[in-house]
Amino acid sequence: MVIKTIEDLNAIKVAAQATIQERRNSQKQIIIGMGTCGIAAGAKAVWDAAEAAVKKLGVKDVVIWDTGCIGMCQKEPLLDVALPGQPRVTYGPVSPADVERIVAEHVVGGRVVSDLVVAKL
Repeated sequence: MVIKTIEDLNAIKVAAQATIQERRNSQKQIIIGMGTCGIAAGAKAVWDAAEAAVKKLGVKDVVIWDTGCIGMCQKEPLLDVALPGQPRVTYGPVSPADVERIVAEHVVGGRVVSDLVVAKL
């Protein structure tokens, strides 16, 4: 979209706010660190694996979104799972091969994958 007027800019703002609200209201969230450190460590492949796992497992009530650097560059790629009423769990370093297990066990089954956890918030 080309921004020519303040109305164009406001339309982008409204759309972005709706996207953010949708993410916040989602019952289940997968958050992938996509700062430069995460991207350099392979976060894009982790993102692709998360999309594939969600599709393969038929998970409908989850949103996948990105965040910038979380501050644990040495543990990248990082993948967080946030479920309602539970602490946010950070996994890392996560390989694309780990993602389906995290989605199946934690996102779907509610069981933390302990051997990959680096933090609980």
